[in-house]
Amino acid sequence: MQQLKDRQGRQTIAIFVLVVGMACMFTAVVTDHWAVLSPPVVRFNETCEAAHFGLWRLCKKHIYITEQNYEKGHGCGPISLPGDENCTYFRHFNPGQDAEIFEYKTQKEYNISAAAISIFSLAFMILGSLCLLGSCTGKGKGRDYLLKPAGMFFAFAGICAFISLEVMRQSVKRMIESEETIWIAYYYAWSFACACSGFVLLFLAGIALLVLSMPQMPRNPWETCMDAEPEQVE
Repeated sequence: MQQLKDRQGRQTIAIFVLVVGMACMFTAVVTDHWAVLSPPVVRFNETCEAAHFGLWRLCKKHIYITEQNYEKGHGCGPISLPGDENCTYFRHFNPGQDAEIFEYKTQKEYNISAAAISIFSLAFMILGSLCLLGSCTGKGKGRDYLLKPAGMFFAFAGICAFISLEVMRQSVKRMIESEETIWIAYYYAWSFACACSGFVLLFLAGIALLVLSMPQMPRNPWETCMDAEPEQVE
């Protein structure tokens, strides 16, 4: 009885961690602070254009660099400085349109991939949540039966989040290295951190929930033999 309560307590902790992971991943998907890009700044008392972007839109911000904010060799920013901001949504799924995103056409392909994979991550989270809701109405074996696919769905959601993060990282890397863009400096912002947290929490807690919902193995190898019914001798 005590073992059953301990097991249910661990399952509750894993579910709570999954809820936090879902919140982090959802926040990352709907916000546009995955990466911040900066062009070079030659001198102060001029306006420069920094940018931050996410999976769905790009925001460019005109920042006036004063003598106090100017650092030789550094890019435009920080992005938190006041300035006029203009945001445009990526035209991901409109074929035939040559949108010049980041002044680099192939950049669009990376964002399409990252956005599509993030949608798969959200879909797996929804399926896992439905299994969790179904497990709330069940008891005993019926509850554990639904927790198994829930754990698998959340682990898959974490894997998709990781792939989306890697695609976005390669996107930023290629953009900085390209001679066709004006950006010379970058850093990953808080939306990227939310996605990283979501990946870790979803994957680890999903695996933990899957393991906790499995049938408990005997502590000693002879317990199974001792619990077996004796054979009838004719």
